[in-house]
Amino acid sequence: MPNIQSAKKRMRQNEKRRVHNKSIKSAVKTHVKNFLSLVEKGEAEQAKKELPVVTSQLDKAWQKGLYHKNYVARKKSSLHKKLNNMAAAE
Repeated sequence: MPNIQSAKKRMRQNEKRRVHNKSIKSAVKTHVKNFLSLVEKGEAEQAKKELPVVTSQLDKAWQKGLYHKNYVARKKSSLHKKLNNMAAAE
């Protein structure tokens, strides 16, 4: 435990940010998982509606500094490919 007042405050701030960031990351993961389950089931129309929501969530998390921009770009590209491959298979 820190003894200095500023270090105590920094600990409180870090914990508050950690909890907030964790909730945002969890929400992003949930949206991605829902999208992937729609793709797996073959529900193209619902997946097309869900994709902008997922990309928006990823972009917001990137803007807040939770993910690296290349990770977000790679993830979005991967999700678009999955949707396109599913559409091509039909």
